[in-house]
Amino acid sequence: MASCSFEDVLAKAERDEAEKLKGITVSKELDLEFDPGNLLAFDKNRIDTREFKDCKREDFLRSLARDNTQLLVNEIWKLPTERVEEVLVAKLPDPTTLLPREKPAPKPKPPTKWEQFAKLKGIQKKKKTNLVWDEVHKEWRRRWGYKRAKDDTKEWLIEVPENADPSEHQFNKRNKAKKERVARNEYNRLKNIARAQKIKVPGMGLAPTPRQSKAELAQAVNVAKISTASVGKFQDNLPKEKTPKNTGKKRKFQPLIGDFSSEKQKQLDLLKVMDSKKPRLDVTKAVNKQMREEDMESRHKNKKDFGKKGRRGKMSGKGKAGGKGPKGKGRKPQMKQGKR
Repeated sequence: MASCSFEDVLAKAERDEAEKLKGITVSKELDLEFDPGNLLAFDKNRIDTREFKDCKREDFLRSLARDNTQLLVNEIWKLPTERVEEVLVAKLPDPTTLLPREKPAPKPKPPTKWEQFAKLKGIQKKKKTNLVWDEVHKEWRRRWGYKRAKDDTKEWLIEVPENADPSEHQFNKRNKAKKERVARNEYNRLKNIARAQKIKVPGMGLAPTPRQSKAELAQAVNVAKISTASVGKFQDNLPKEKTPKNTGKKRKFQPLIGDFSSEKQKQLDLLKVMDSKKPRLDVTKAVNKQMREEDMESRHKNKKDFGKKGRRGKMSGKGKAGGKGPKGKGRKPQMKQGKR
């Protein structure tokens, strides 16, 4: 048994080693169709269903994929090769199989307003060189960007035009004009995007506001009316205009100048209250408080009496004194016996 098991182990090891070191020649009943441009191989051979069921499915599929991959690699090495950075590379031909896209093809971008105008007028775009000759520095410089030719931002002196204001700051004027150009270009770019997405773009100036409700219009009228110097005191009301609600009450202060008799009287009354030893009694407030307390006590007492009556009403019996029967109606309650 030991010798048999030892031989089985050796045979299994040899099979595993042979499986790892399979040859590069693979035999098929029908030749595969190859598309090296897409690295594709089409196997039209019939699958042996009996072998597929008898063997493990994973092992069968793995073996089939290995053989087809080996045939594809053999086909690739039949192509012309070249050496790139000490690496042998095969030149793939153009693909012949049309593969479906994962996503739909991108739609062409709609032309901008300038592109439409140029097409209408027959204006062709000319490619400009990146370098231009700078007469000041006598050298070739970039047309745009850092260290560009004819860079006016590096000038330390600007000549004032004859028709300009002598007191106007020319450097600030130039910076402001540049900011306006940048803002205009950005605005035009956003307009092109909105036009491409078929979104309505407002014109220059204030953007339109949505339709306001009746309450919002009334609030706007009220705000405009009280924004005057007289806080709307001399403003006439509009026809069918209603008085605004929840406007709040403004505090009224005593005048700083004029008759001080009322202020004097208030101060004396306050000192009188503070100096008096007896507390100041508000008769009306005290009477109201007493009446509320009496009402609460009476309601509480009525609730208790109502509960007792309800419990007695549930008791029923003909011979009892508290019952509703004819015998118990005229009887007197019995006296309890006790010590005299």
